[in-house]
Amino acid sequence: MSERAKRIGANEALYRSVNEKIEALSAAFGAITETMSVVCECGDASCVEQIEVSIADYERIRADPTLFIIRPGHEIPDVEEVAERTDAFHVVKKVEGEAAEVARETDPRG
Repeated sequence: MSERAKRIGANEALYRSVNEKIEALSAAFGAITETMSVVCECGDASCVEQIEVSIADYERIRADPTLFIIRPGHEIPDVEEVAERTDAFHVVKKVEGEAAEVARETDPRG
């Protein structure tokens, strides 16, 4: 795997881990709303954009370790494909092979 692909995978895994902590805190404090703010899980280490997502959508997306929530336009076509599009966010799926394997290996729920 190229160093670039490793760096992208590490960045995405870090943001996914942060979002798992955000979700745990929301649950611990008994969130009043049906949504939560997550950090864009794109491969750009300098991106800190937030995305409002329903808790149900978040849980559905987290059920597959190869899926990540990103801002529209933040996809990286050589390592992922857009699996779902909404106005607020896109869901990208890692391309099978090394990128998908890294996503599975770094899944905090796995």
